[in-house]
Amino acid sequence: MEHQPQSDTASTGTPPSAYLASVLDAALEEHLAGRLDSAEPLYREALVLDPAQAQALHYFGVLQHQRGNHSFAAELMSEALKLDRTNAACWSNRGLVAAALGHPQEAMICYDQALQLQPDFADARNNFGVALQAQGAFDEAIGQYRLALAANPLFIDALLNLGTAFSKLDRYDEALVCYQDVLTLDPQSAEAHFNAGNAHTAQRNHSAAIASFQQALLLRPSYAEAHVNLGSVIGKLGDYAGAEAHYRQAVALKPNPTNLVCLGGSLGAQGRLDEEEGCYRDALALNPNYADAHQNLAWLLLKRGDYKQGWAEFARRWRKRDYEAIAVPNVAEWHGEPLDGRRLLVIGEQGFGDHFQFLRYARELEQRGATVDLCVREPLLPLVGRIPGVHRALSGKPDSEYDFWVPLMSVPSCVGTELSTIPAAVPYMFADKAKIKTWRKRVAAADQSKRKVGLVWAGSPTFGNDRYRSVVLADLAALSEVKNIAWYALQKGPAHDQLAGAPKTFRAHDFTADLHNFDETAALIMNLDLVIAVDTGVAHLAAALGKPVWVLLPANSDWRWLEERSDSPWYPTMKLFRQTALGDWAQVVKRVSEELRDTAP
Repeated sequence: MEHQPQSDTASTGTPPSAYLASVLDAALEEHLAGRLDSAEPLYREALVLDPAQAQALHYFGVLQHQRGNHSFAAELMSEALKLDRTNAACWSNRGLVAAALGHPQEAMICYDQALQLQPDFADARNNFGVALQAQGAFDEAIGQYRLALAANPLFIDALLNLGTAFSKLDRYDEALVCYQDVLTLDPQSAEAHFNAGNAHTAQRNHSAAIASFQQALLLRPSYAEAHVNLGSVIGKLGDYAGAEAHYRQAVALKPNPTNLVCLGGSLGAQGRLDEEEGCYRDALALNPNYADAHQNLAWLLLKRGDYKQGWAEFARRWRKRDYEAIAVPNVAEWHGEPLDGRRLLVIGEQGFGDHFQFLRYARELEQRGATVDLCVREPLLPLVGRIPGVHRALSGKPDSEYDFWVPLMSVPSCVGTELSTIPAAVPYMFADKAKIKTWRKRVAAADQSKRKVGLVWAGSPTFGNDRYRSVVLADLAALSEVKNIAWYALQKGPAHDQLAGAPKTFRAHDFTADLHNFDETAALIMNLDLVIAVDTGVAHLAAALGKPVWVLLPANSDWRWLEERSDSPWYPTMKLFRQTALGDWAQVVKRVSEELRDTAP
């Protein structure tokens, strides 16, 4: 926050003439009123009269900073500080300019200098907190905001910033107290309602979030960010048309890549793929390197079966921080170069299902001459170590030297995968033989005359489309009525609690308490005849093991299942059962029940 111009004049040299004083007073008056165009010529005139007038240099620098001319502002303020190094306000404002120029360390030095001169300077404390928060030092930032508020309990910007810092630490209740304090001081604060909406969203209090964003927009109809975040909450609740309306408002106000990508996502969820594609291409016209637009466009192209363009777009999916999180220092990323005699490290990414789907490429990479190591999430060990083509599976920081590294999901692009060339031979994952034998004994206790079917009805609740890909177990009750089936619950996580009120046939064989990892799950699956699942990692695991899998898909299904198909080119043992209307599982359950009866042994 800038320390605003004051109406009294000051000089570091001889007292200014009466005329100079009047010019500077007029400049400050216009500046305080927000009339920058009127203030600028007056500042310039004052500096012609006295180039060493520190106050004129300082606040003319503030004006330039407000206009975005940060380099010029830095020159002016630095000159002012040469003339008067005791001006705490100028030091604080010089710190703001340094931050705007991307010099955070210099900014903090300036704020510290201001606070050395004036420890109770609330603006400088607040600015120092902002600088610390930008570097991830949230606890230290909170300390500065609290000191700012101790000096000025009515400091709204410090309260807003304190709330933001609490939110960054997932301390949402404390953040909401800050925003309520702001609204007590200023009931018309659109920012406080907006920030409260974000905190409620993080707490999954959707109704409160919607109310907060709506209030922010009532106070400021042109608040593009509130339109975006309101659209996102509404979209999560399934109202994609409502989300689209708010995203369109945001695009009209700020036609930037982020807002265009949000609009595209809402259109895609409604099946309007041509319009969706146009939004992503418009976003890339504005910023050719915008990672989210490349990723969403890639998913759209892949869903349509355009693998050539789709994988090319997917290779450009990386946000800088995400790429840096998995990149291997001092090792070249592989882009398709010859691999004969080379050591290649494949880095797993995204969810477990993505791992299971793309780990098939280890065998192809080995056939190209590479020694293939896999770096994956710890729960996948040792299961993935048995994949053909894998020399070694590890988790954590790589401890060997490599010629290349590659993100797991970039491999299809590097090898030029088309729909017709997907390496679809199964199985390519294998359960532990000893564990298979152990589970065989437990499963043998069930009625062996019945068909043994595993069931998964829900995925992770943190997944963006989980509201639609997961099923409430009660909606599958009709399956329990199909004769001669022994159901085996494979469901982990919070949705497992639904089993308590389920039909007895669903509850008869529940070994989930003993499924401590995917290795155990794989061994149990190998003793089943069929797995029926929603779109989760278990569906991919079962298919990679070569077992028959029936997948229940929402109308807005993921890109990997393409469009309209009832089979998958990725898994020859898989059948797809798709919704015809989003949220309506009744017809899917009916078709699955009929298929179970028709395929009975």
